[in-house]
Amino acid sequence: MRPSSALLLACTALACLVPPGRAEKSKFYYMDSLCKDHFLQRQYRKLDGGVLWSRNERNLDCTVTFQTHSILQRFMLHFDLLQLDCNDHLFVYDGAHDTAPPKADLSCRNTKQQVGALFTRSNFVTLKYVTDNWGTDANGFKLVITAVKDPKHGCKQFRCKQREFCVSAELTCDGVDHCADGSDEDTATLCPESGGSGAWGAWAVVAGASAALLAAAAAAAACCLCRRRNDNTSHLQLQQMVSSNGGGGGGGKPASPLGVALLGDTRLPGNWALPAGQHRAQRPGPLRPPAT
Repeated sequence: MRPSSALLLACTALACLVPPGRAEKSKFYYMDSLCKDHFLQRQYRKLDGGVLWSRNERNLDCTVTFQTHSILQRFMLHFDLLQLDCNDHLFVYDGAHDTAPPKADLSCRNTKQQVGALFTRSNFVTLKYVTDNWGTDANGFKLVITAVKDPKHGCKQFRCKQREFCVSAELTCDGVDHCADGSDEDTATLCPESGGSGAWGAWAVVAGASAALLAAAAAAAACCLCRRRNDNTSHLQLQQMVSSNGGGGGGGKPASPLGVALLGDTRLPGNWALPAGQHRAQRPGPLRPPAT
């Protein structure tokens, strides 16, 4: 097996081991990255579930909009961390624009326990974050955004325990409380092997498998190199054996491995410049002065 083939096989197997959908469904965003480019702010980001982080961003006036994948869904928002400066404001709008009166205006007077869970009526939510030029590293928030479907629409995915909302089954056991009641991260029934960190466990398994595959590819490459080196050594020994038995080609041309004259080498033995026999040409002697 060639090294490139072994590496291709390892990459293919690694792609099959990566859990499909987890990297696409549970997304992580950071306010400082979203707010750097004005064009990116105006894009509608579709998601089933995600986490929006903020930490001491200064001089921001940033607006971002999220959209569900289905018109039958709406958004549920709840904070794992909410500690804003008194001059900073986070506005939550129920819709695709920030023109209507906000659903919530959050600042230093608000806590995550006081705010609780926020629900939109539409399948859009718009967040506008405005900060001043002062703050500490303790200022910021961690907002969990989840697309939910009301129980009346039926559920073929995962149903939360308390409110019975339907969320994507790929959001379970990923270390994020998308249901806001912990039911999608229940280590007693749903995620017994994860211990509350199923996503990290899955990635640990993938990392171990990828390391094993890379080691196998390296071993295959080493075997190919050793085999090629042995073939070159055997070829050199065969050439030396043929040369010692008189099978080498004349005129400085290398002999073939089997001792056969190389193609194009049709010279016969002997000195054609001075042929043997009675008709041998005489070498010219030294010039003598003419007789007088």
